[in-house]
Amino acid sequence: MPEPLREQQPGPLPEQQPGPRPCALLLSGAEVVTVDDERTVYTVGSVAVDGDRIVDVGPAQEVDARWQPRRTVDCRGRAIVPGFTDAHTHLFQSLARGIGDGESIWPWLNQFMWPYAIHLDAEDAQTAVRLSAVEAARAGITTVVDHHYAPSDPETVLAVADTIEEVGLRGAVARGMLGDRTKVADARGLPDALYQYGTAEELDLTRQCMAARGPDARVRVWPGPLNLSYADQELVRGAVALAREHGTRWHTHCSEGAKDPQSYLDTHGVRPVTWLAREGLLDGSATLAHAVWLDDEETAAVGAAGVNVAHNPCSNAYLASGTMPWRPLREAGAVVALGTDGPSAGGRQDMFEAMKQALFAQRLATLDPAGARCEDVLQAATRDGARYAGVPDAGVLRPGALADLAVVDLTGVAVQPVHRAVSALVYSARAGDVVMTLVGGRVVYEDGHCPGIDEEALSARARERAHRLVERAGFGTLTTPWRHRTGRLEGTS
Repeated sequence: MPEPLREQQPGPLPEQQPGPRPCALLLSGAEVVTVDDERTVYTVGSVAVDGDRIVDVGPAQEVDARWQPRRTVDCRGRAIVPGFTDAHTHLFQSLARGIGDGESIWPWLNQFMWPYAIHLDAEDAQTAVRLSAVEAARAGITTVVDHHYAPSDPETVLAVADTIEEVGLRGAVARGMLGDRTKVADARGLPDALYQYGTAEELDLTRQCMAARGPDARVRVWPGPLNLSYADQELVRGAVALAREHGTRWHTHCSEGAKDPQSYLDTHGVRPVTWLAREGLLDGSATLAHAVWLDDEETAAVGAAGVNVAHNPCSNAYLASGTMPWRPLREAGAVVALGTDGPSAGGRQDMFEAMKQALFAQRLATLDPAGARCEDVLQAATRDGARYAGVPDAGVLRPGALADLAVVDLTGVAVQPVHRAVSALVYSARAGDVVMTLVGGRVVYEDGHCPGIDEEALSARARERAHRLVERAGFGTLTTPWRHRTGRLEGTS
């Protein structure tokens, strides 16, 4: 397994002043799942927040006595966990939720996703991203790595970053790039309409976006070559150089489908991750989505370089792509996080579902019921996800950490009785059980509402734009595999 993140140990508390000290928020009486080095769980615990930071964590009786909060939330019957990181998603895909079922990765891309991406306009994209970001906030997701490629002009990319930030999340928009057309792209029939920019122009446009959202931005822009198997090699080199220049990560799809490494080998005489290693392009700035079909040499190279890998168990199952080598990658030294892969490849942005599916997928693949444990997948969804996204002071509940967290209701009949909070969270809870999400101490979701967002109007706008998009893209046969009858209620027009 990779070494745990070295946490800054909290120093001694300030000398006790007469009476409790002021803070903004006290979450009191919960099962506090810290995901710290010792995997501490306070069965009756509290978390105090002031500004954008956690200032105290511990047994409720002790923490509550130390603070005078402006607001106290009674969290009895609930769990507090670090906010989730969705390490690989495509927020723009929400307008096509539920279309394209029953296909493997390449028919799914060619017959559904590429036409969808080509017909999407800027307003479609912003509506879809806002819808998805709200869904994420409601699900306890506080950080997203959004691989955005439709449309990919700088104005839209920056608007997407703005939209994510307006909802209150943090993270990155990895600007999807294709660059010059390659032999692999020709062999796989990628449509010409996807190729709007050559390699040099792609890199220049990405540089502009990265400069516009510098180190102080809550949502940054990363270089995001679309897929390692068919991206121009010069584009990949340039993406890594940009990431190193700006101090960010870079992001790409990597060996998701079984044919990806072989097609790269046939064209370039080397497997894709082996090529990255030989070129000196593998290091901690690399974030690779999927990494399902790695051989032993590639797995060792990824681990030795401390590369970040996003496991997407729900989409891998949805598209029957295979199962990522969880234990070998972790044991080699890779940082393994979890992703949803967006609303089109599994239906929901639900990290509870991703955690549970990761457990089941690994146990089925290895026939080992202990091949992955609840604690492992919870750490991947929180602490390791924060490391993956380059936010090392998140993903754990400790004094001094960013106040990125979720409060989860554990009183529902589908969760009761709770013998062990971690098991309840992974096996029984779901996104709908989240009752509060904080990002940097700010409430971005609470009791059914995202502050400042008219969700009813947003959903109506998303439906309208989605219906128009389906007609434009000619998805009629993809949306009605069964016979559907339409009708109207009496008295309606």
